[in-house]
Amino acid sequence: MSSLRKNHKGFTLVEMIMVIVITGIIGGMVAVFLQAPIQQYMDVARRAELTDIADTAVRRISRDARTAVPNSVRVTGCGGTPCFEFLPTKDGGRYRSAGPGDVLDFDGVDTSFDLIGTAAVAVSDVVVIGSTQSSSIAYDDTQAGRLREVAAVSGVSPAVTGITLVAGFPSPAEVEAHRFAVVDGGPVTYACIAPGGGACAISAGGDGTCQLVRYSGYGVNSAQALPATANPPILADKVSACQIEYEIPATPSTAVFPRFGLLVVRLTLTSGGESVSLYNETHVINPP
Repeated sequence: MSSLRKNHKGFTLVEMIMVIVITGIIGGMVAVFLQAPIQQYMDVARRAELTDIADTAVRRISRDARTAVPNSVRVTGCGGTPCFEFLPTKDGGRYRSAGPGDVLDFDGVDTSFDLIGTAAVAVSDVVVIGSTQSSSIAYDDTQAGRLREVAAVSGVSPAVTGITLVAGFPSPAEVEAHRFAVVDGGPVTYACIAPGGGACAISAGGDGTCQLVRYSGYGVNSAQALPATANPPILADKVSACQIEYEIPATPSTAVFPRFGLLVVRLTLTSGGESVSLYNETHVINPP
């Protein structure tokens, strides 16, 4: 029995320590070789995520801006906050200007007209006619303006055949195309805001400090201003730089508004020190 006990031997403490040390050395060497590929993978994944967020945001902006009422895009009324505002078109159509039926007279008094065809219009929507005549008239519902609220309709949306407005249009609103635009829910504003105030920048942690948000449902204002709506939907966060411009070509006469405008959005997103920049141009068609 004593000889059997002598033949059963285990690891000594020194041997265990040596194994642990050698394993640690090998593990450290492997970690050194794997650190760069892992970090590269993390950087690529972060850039891919930022690119996807930014691309989705600018695509949403382009899709919305293409529905703008002619001559309703404005970009200079939000102070130091990059923004742009527009009236999104729900539908449109042609008003009757001659022949049998209810013709729309531009005398400031006539408040009803028949449609040529049908349109998706409902009570409390607004109708815009002649917004190409001035740079700010699209948001004006006064006697001289081009925006009127719908008081009643004939038919059921989207097959409305006649419209009654709360007020008539003045003679300068008449356009040769005899077209009108329908807006549902009021204007929309996109803006890059810093929740804590100030300009967009990069925080100490390497993240952008701004958010790209979308305001809606705040009502029509003749003068542009950043809406006071609390907690607007966020399209993109970690925005470190944002620039929004609206360019229009020169025209021979101020009475003729350009047929198109160019909305330019430059957006930079930064996360963990990694930045992605996107540049997007959207042609906004202005003919009525």
